[in-house]
Amino acid sequence: MTVRTRRLRRLGTTRRARGGTPKVVALGGGMGLSASLAALRRITRDLTAVVTVADDGGSSGRLRDELGVLPPGDLRKALAALCGDDEWGQTWARVIQHRFVSRGDLHGHAVGNLLIVALWEQLGDHVQALDLVGRLLGAHGRVLPMSAVPLELRALVRGHDPARPREVTTVRGQATVALTPGEVQQVHLVPHDPPAVPEAVEAVLDADWVVLGPGSWFSSVIPHLLVPELLQALTETRARRVLSLNLAPQPGETDGFSPQRHLEVLARHAPKLAFDVVLADRAAVPDEEGLRDAARRLGGTVELAPVAAPGGAPRHDPELLAAAYDRIFRMHGRIGPWR
Repeated sequence: MTVRTRRLRRLGTTRRARGGTPKVVALGGGMGLSASLAALRRITRDLTAVVTVADDGGSSGRLRDELGVLPPGDLRKALAALCGDDEWGQTWARVIQHRFVSRGDLHGHAVGNLLIVALWEQLGDHVQALDLVGRLLGAHGRVLPMSAVPLELRALVRGHDPARPREVTTVRGQATVALTPGEVQQVHLVPHDPPAVPEAVEAVLDADWVVLGPGSWFSSVIPHLLVPELLQALTETRARRVLSLNLAPQPGETDGFSPQRHLEVLARHAPKLAFDVVLADRAAVPDEEGLRDAARRLGGTVELAPVAAPGGAPRHDPELLAAAYDRIFRMHGRIGPWR
């Protein structure tokens, strides 16, 4: 264990003793992380989002290519998810999510992306700028990037070319990986050893609970495990760890994956990382015993709960997901200082 890790652990012990609610860190990206944050902000006042920064599509990709900045899109979505349900929060959530429609260069850009990038250029500090946006929005939590450098996601994919179904090729870019035909075998980041944002490492070490997922498995969830300092923090933290599963396989990226297959590929990327609880929607688990076996291999148990929104689309209901997280926090693991 490094000196820095020991120092952060001591800091975490002190802060937890003063806390009134569980300190929760949620990791992911895109709409999956947004769903988790919209639920968690309902049950804790101490919430931190750690967001992947490998996006290379849409407005984020254009800003990244033109200005050399971190892709702001997933960070913007996390901030919007943390906005309150009052008029102020919902107004600002709509504003930062608003996309321009034009025939010029602004077409497709989100207001929040431009605001975040402008503050990065003004302040020269990723974390300070995101904290400032959060204060403006009245966000119920903090948003941090997992790394301070833009990352490229690369995947080894079997059958990416349907004409050569057994051939394994390298697919580059998060947007391409997310929609790739064929079967993703493994993903890695470029650079291979990216630095973690220190505040993200500190948040994980200082947490009572860490939640990973839901989200695009190979392009939003697993990338957090490919940042060495962040993986070390996730492995060493005294927090309890929850793995939150998707409601359905994602077309392209995880086509045909069973819930337990998601656990198996995650374990392949981080074999030393254990989880205390695996959360899944009962209706999305055709083989309950198979999932329980896979969870046991990760050191955890399975919690089945109705968390899907009505209507048939694979979308989490924030109130139901909040109830599931709250039950897990209360019924599993240590009695926290918030009890």
